[in-house]
Amino acid sequence: MQTIRQSTELNEHLAALRSDGKRIALVPTMGALHAGHMALVEAAKHAADHVVVSIFVNPMQFGPSEDLDRYPRREQADSRMLSDANVDVLWMPTVEEMYPDGFATTVSVGGITELYDGAARPGHFDGVATVVAKLFNQVRPDVALFGEKDYQQLAVIRKMVADLDFGIDIIGVPTQREDDGLAMSSRNIYLIDEDRKKAVALPRALGIAARDIARGGDVQAALDQAREMLTKAGFEIDYVDIVEEGTLGPHDPEKPSRLLAAARIGGTRLIDNIPVALEHYG
Repeated sequence: MQTIRQSTELNEHLAALRSDGKRIALVPTMGALHAGHMALVEAAKHAADHVVVSIFVNPMQFGPSEDLDRYPRREQADSRMLSDANVDVLWMPTVEEMYPDGFATTVSVGGITELYDGAARPGHFDGVATVVAKLFNQVRPDVALFGEKDYQQLAVIRKMVADLDFGIDIIGVPTQREDDGLAMSSRNIYLIDEDRKKAVALPRALGIAARDIARGGDVQAALDQAREMLTKAGFEIDYVDIVEEGTLGPHDPEKPSRLLAAARIGGTRLIDNIPVALEHYG
């Protein structure tokens, strides 16, 4: 595995990989890798001939009161995991490489970013869209893979790719979960033992609501029950809602839908989502 930190070296190495006409897959990450990230890597190996993983803790997507400084950074451990997985290139640019002096451009995706995490974290998706656009231009992949756990992020990236004609296939990989159902996340490391036990209420509440809705139950009652379960478990709720799966628009019982949630437990903000199958409606 080649570990590269400078764009000139990246360009040279990727040109060599492309010389045989092979496909390149990109897996963008912020590091602190876990089994969820490695599922993206495995999917990338099936989707392309060469796999590039980026690790960059992007300051543009963190708000002033968020956890940029304490976000987990595990460069050596991450590198070993990716090398063991036979990744071809680890792209680890510095902040100065990504945002040199005078950098003044922001990519903003309208509409889809204005609710949910976009409302709770102003400017977050501008930072995500900007850094992903830069990574796409640096790596020029044929395909890029993102986890469905960050479902709104996935929708934002798909919209950006379509609107700006990137010509990149975007693959969403299903959420990877712990044995008790909690979605894998680098931020789970913040949870103390007591809060970690309570955190399982998040996937359980969404699962119960999804089953009730799929069986024809009242949607608002199912959402209210999910919120009540989370509140009783000690969560402070940002949102619990159901949306049309493709656009994140208003729920339509004739189209596949997805439950979305974000809530805080012990100061740690967790997000999750779960699909509601179309065939169960009616």
